[in-house]
Amino acid sequence: MHTLHFKLKYTFIPCLLFMLCSVTTVVFGQKEPQYTQYMYNIGSFNPAYVGTVETPELTALYRAQWIDIPGAPRTIRFGANLPLSNEKMGLGINIVNDGLGPVTQTYADISYSYQVKVTDKTKLSFGIDAGGSFLNVDFSKGTFENPGEPLSLERINNFYPTVGAGTFMYGDRWYIGASVPNFLTQGIYNDEVATVVEDKLQFNFIGGYVFNLSDGLKFKPAFLINSLGGAPLNINLSSNFLISDVFTAGISYRVENAFSGLAGFQISDSMFVGYSYDYNTNPLGEFNQGSHEVILKFYLGRGGSSSNSKKDKNGNSKGKPKQIDSPRFF
Repeated sequence: MHTLHFKLKYTFIPCLLFMLCSVTTVVFGQKEPQYTQYMYNIGSFNPAYVGTVETPELTALYRAQWIDIPGAPRTIRFGANLPLSNEKMGLGINIVNDGLGPVTQTYADISYSYQVKVTDKTKLSFGIDAGGSFLNVDFSKGTFENPGEPLSLERINNFYPTVGAGTFMYGDRWYIGASVPNFLTQGIYNDEVATVVEDKLQFNFIGGYVFNLSDGLKFKPAFLINSLGGAPLNINLSSNFLISDVFTAGISYRVENAFSGLAGFQISDSMFVGYSYDYNTNPLGEFNQGSHEVILKFYLGRGGSSSNSKKDKNGNSKGKPKQIDSPRFF
């Protein structure tokens, strides 16, 4: 989402006024939707990730932010990561609906990635994505700081293209990546839309490591940093523990913004469900009941020996090198 230049029309004035002050900073600094469970959702903001997965993945996510504040952000995301059989290329699909007050954006893009082997245990992936964003603004849901703004319009519907790119390097127990969601930040809005939104170039940096503490316990710290011109860094730090390759529990901290609790359960080899709850540490926490996020992941082709093996030309089974430890964490 982008910076808003108008006030929403709701009855809870004290809460709303503080929210609007926060929106100017938070939303401007989060052009892409915000995720607490970003370690399960990398394909949403880094196209280089889509071909690194072991088997095809489907992801569904719902985020309700700042509960009890009217018009607060709501995000729905569907994604697919599809590695090709040559183990070098991958395709991805990403669809996100993100709403804040009178503004709704629906992003849709297709990703392509190509990876090369750096060492026997390290791979480097490059990715690009192309698509667009459908912007809808219903001015009837707001009252404006400037009486003449916007120019007597009741609704704006607009489409603008997006082109992004990223890199993702990983080994058996670590990963690091960088991406730019959209390079087309200049000259893509008409004058009317420019009064509502302001676009800046955003950079995302992500990384994580897997520590084997014992046979049944793994420690998995991770970070995500969003950098947007003119706004403070959005720094996310998380620590998760994976117990018996089934149950995940951890905490996350968004610097000067929120503490979060995370939990996940590997229902089966092919299904994972995760949940997070955010509690704001800034003054906005006085006006809301936190934020909830639920993610559901399906790993197609897992659970049988056929998913990890191939047949040679004589029909004999040969092992397929596993790219990342199972169950999948990034």
